[in-house]
Parts: sequence; structure tokens; C-alpha cells
Amino acid sequence: MILLKLLKESLVFAYSAVMVNKLRTLLSLFGITIGIFAIISVFTIVDSLERNIRESISVLGDDVIYVQKWPWAFDEDYPWWIYMRRPVPDLRDYEEISRRSEFAEGIAFSVSTSAMVSYGNNYLRNTGIWANSHDFHIIRHFEIEQGRYFTPYESTAGRNLAIIGHETALNLFDGEDPLGKQIQVSGRRVTVIGVAQQEGSNMLGGGSLDEMVLLPLNFARNIYNIRADRLNPMIMVKSLPDISNQELIDELRQILRSARRIQPAAEDNFALNQASAITQGLDQIFVMINLVGWIIGGFSILVGGFGIANIMFVSVKERTNIIGIQKSLGAKNYFILLQFLYEAVLLAVAGGILGLVFVFSGTVLVSNLSEFTITLTIGNIGLGLFVSAVIGVIAGYAPAYAASRLNPVEAINHTF
Repeated sequence: MILLKLLKESLVFAYSAVMVNKLRTLLSLFGITIGIFAIISVFTIVDSLERNIRESISVLGDDVIYVQKWPWAFDEDYPWWIYMRRPVPDLRDYEEISRRSEFAEGIAFSVSTSAMVSYGNNYLRNTGIWANSHDFHIIRHFEIEQGRYFTPYESTAGRNLAIIGHETALNLFDGEDPLGKQIQVSGRRVTVIGVAQQEGSNMLGGGSLDEMVLLPLNFARNIYNIRADRLNPMIMVKSLPDISNQELIDELRQILRSARRIQPAAEDNFALNQASAITQGLDQIFVMINLVGWIIGGFSILVGGFGIANIMFVSVKERTNIIGIQKSLGAKNYFILLQFLYEAVLLAVAGGILGLVFVFSGTVLVSNLSEFTITLTIGNIGLGLFVSAVIGVIAGYAPAYAASRLNPVEAINHTF
């Protein structure tokens, strides 16, 4: 109880000293404020950016393998013209995988392009057109807000039907019910049977169905050349729940090499892509960005720490007589040390809190003025307060220790 009482008294002395010199207190904590603002703002922006990008990547599916001409991660030693000569995936590859794969839950052939879409007097230029075989809804999860998905017969027969995105429906129909209405897609009449639920934009600028038109592949092949490189033909394969991505990749590689009659010693002429290839690259990028954030904020905090240490040495000089009186009345060395150490920590934490307030204000401002959502997380708040407290302890220890070692007689007679 005595120890707790002494700790409380040290804290009260420190608080009183801080409040007496308000201007000096404000100036001394300003360096910490800038440092914490620099570090936590960088971390907050990076964390928000990383979260938004990962959410965008998540639509690709962690358990989906994409059979494509081009890889998502290039080998520096592999000439680009070899990739250029590769054939694009075609329906024969799709049929072969569908027939032979035992590890796939869903398989879809997909092409994408852009075209003019119209209804009445409303025209939408460069609207995304995404044509897929029937299993697309198994691989790419989305909700139908109105209407329904294609039936297996409609997909196989290539009926002139479409599912449109939320924004496409708003822009074409101006609040009118789109179900059963006929729209023009690349000059062809298509009946709307469904509207996809709004998904919102993402950091990668693609993947959202909001401004898309979904068509059955067998209908789209009558309008577009699905073997054209510009339509980015690909085969999407989703693995069964108990099958790993590597097992599915090994199976797909065996099927495609056999179907394309690739010699045993020859390299693959196709790419098997997965979302992890992107996320692994992101991990390295964000580690470097976080390191830069520490370097940027570290210099500011270092300056702030020197500022607090300087102010604390001045404070010790000013209160040398008081320290002498306290020690002559029986105050222990650790009581004096804690008194000044508390003062340094209070200054640093107050500066950290002020810096966090500035960061929070910035996040609210950016989130309200743009589509990019920035969130100050509990983890970053805790990090800011912890760093502030540590800087306070480091910066305040030397002057606090010097104060605790003063001779009471010399201290009482000291003239500032």
C-alpha cells in the first residue's frame, strides 16, 4: 500500500509540473506528435490499402486455378516472345478438363470484352461483357438481386439472355423493372433475366459485376471470336473442398500436356495462375512500405525524444531546490526518479494522443471525400501509444536518474 501511495504521489507531482508549464509542455510534445502522426498515418494508409487490395483479390477465389496464356508472375530469365507464341486456351482444352478432371468442383470457360449496350434511348459505351459457360456461378460467387441465373439448358443452347450488374440496370432503365426487357448488346437483342446484387468498386479496377453484362458463352461465340487473344480466353477451375491447389494444378498440368501433345522434355505452353501468386508479391511490397514508414517517422520521433530530454533536464534544474527539500524530508531516490520519469512519459503519450487525433481526423476527411476507405485500427492506436510511452521512458530516464542522485544539501542550496 505504501508503494502504491508513493507511485500515486509521484504521478501527481509529475502531472502538476506538466500543467504548470503549459506552453513549454505543448512545444516539447510537438515533436512526438509529428513523429507519431508520420508513422501511424503511413501504417494506417498502408493497412487500408492492403485490406482493399486483398478484398479485391479475394473475388478471384483462393481455391480457383486459372488456365491462361500469360502467367501472372513472370520469370526474369524467360523471354517474353516465348509467351507470345503460346496458344490461348480453347474449348477443346475446356472439354478435355471437364471430361478428365477428378479434383474439380466447377469448370468454366470465360471470355471478356467491352461493347455498346443500349435500351431505348439510353446508351452505355464500353460496357464490360463477360461470357461464361454454365459453371461460372459455382466459381465466382455473387448474389442475384432480381430474377435468376441461367438454366443448364439456356447455357448449353446459347439462348440470347443476360444478367446485368446493379449499375448497368440503373443507367439503362432509370428505375424501371429490367426483368423481361430486351437490350441491345453489340447490335444483338438480349433479354434480361436477372440483376446482380451491388458489389461496389475495388482497388484493382476490375472483377466487380456492377457495370457488367453476363452472357451465356454459347450465345457470345456467335457474336465474338472467342479464340481472339484480346478477349482473354481462360478456363477457371475450382477445386473440391478436400483438394489442395497444388493437387489440382498437378492434375491440370497432366491433362493439358496430354491434350496438347507436349513432349516430356518440353516446357508448358500454358499458365496455371492462382490468387496466391499476387498476394505473395504484395507481402514483399508492403513489408518495404512499412519499413519506409518506420524510417520516415523514426527521424521525427528521434527529434521529439531529444526535445523531451532537453526539457526534462531544464525541469530538473528548475526544481533542484524542491528535490533537495523532498529528499531531506525522506523521499527515496526511486520516488524522485519516478516523478520525472512519469513527467517524460506523460509528455510523450500526450504528444502521441495528439498525433493519433490528427491521423483520425485525416482518415475521416479522406473517407468522406473519396471512395477509398481508410480506417484507424485499434492495433495502430495501441502501437502509437506504446511507441510514445517507450520514447518517453528513453528520453526521460537520464534526467530522471540525474535528479534522483542529487545530494539533498547541495540541491537545497542550488541557485538556478
